[in-house]
Amino acid sequence: MEGLSGAYGDERNPFERSLGESNLFPLMSEGISVFQVNMGKVCNQACRHCHVGAGPGRTESMSGHIVDECLKVLKSRRYPTLDITGGAPEMNPDYRRLVATASSFGINVKTRTNLTILIEDGYRDLPAFLARNDVEVVASLPYFSSETTDRQRGGGVFEASIESLRALNSVGYGVEGSGLKLFLVYNPCGAFLPPPQRAIEADFRKELKKRHGVSFTGLFTITNMPVGRFLDFLNVSGNLPGYMERLKSSYNPAAALNVMCRNTISVAWDGSLYDCDFNQMLGLKCAFGVPDHITEFDHERLSVRRIVTGPHCYGCTAGAGSSCTGAVVK
Repeated sequence: MEGLSGAYGDERNPFERSLGESNLFPLMSEGISVFQVNMGKVCNQACRHCHVGAGPGRTESMSGHIVDECLKVLKSRRYPTLDITGGAPEMNPDYRRLVATASSFGINVKTRTNLTILIEDGYRDLPAFLARNDVEVVASLPYFSSETTDRQRGGGVFEASIESLRALNSVGYGVEGSGLKLFLVYNPCGAFLPPPQRAIEADFRKELKKRHGVSFTGLFTITNMPVGRFLDFLNVSGNLPGYMERLKSSYNPAAALNVMCRNTISVAWDGSLYDCDFNQMLGLKCAFGVPDHITEFDHERLSVRRIVTGPHCYGCTAGAGSSCTGAVVK
């Protein structure tokens, strides 16, 4: 948890103290309903806020063998949701096989996308492929204006994202009555908490429709976690102590009660098991005597495991809370 230990002076793990005051320590799993797979750090973008540190120069990518192990677990357990993420997971050679096979098991498959990959050569047929497999699409879009989006993700990204959203709309995604779900993800472009999810969703819906003719199903707000490149930014800019104090002072017991790690297991590109994607980026594997690799997967033990926590967890429990499906307190 390098970079966070000094944010609170001499305190070792203040988040555990907050959990204790909320009668939630130790934080325990309530079962597994979401099987999350991070297919690697290879990406066609290198976003400033990326907690994964993904980019075109990364080589970490899930092998076909680990994909097989994931599918073996999914076939056996039939968890309600498979949540595929990255990097740009679409760039993994076994991505389509994972999607199609899991979908054939009757599992709800959702895939996270940076959008721009969908208009690159070799990937333009992905919207139709995803639609055929009834995959839920969760797409990152920092804002409904080009200036803010390109500042966070690079020049030309907003225009490419709009083109990709139109491609998704063209096959039915985000179109009322189609049944194909398209969710957008909003991250703040700085060291502050996101606005209320319902309010920013209304703004996105109005502006994207009016300016670009784009529609979507819903929007998730996600707090920037003090992990990866965003942690680097906080350190370099001198914002780390202030941001961590902002998160800590906004701690919400109701959000802590509903954090995503309580019903999620996260599989890294190398098959290691984590309580969530953020712990994965910090190298904090599942612990306290439970299996920490997909080849040793044990549903019964992992379903009742104690969750590894740290100061970064304030990011998921501040305000309305934050998860891979947005705010957790309505």
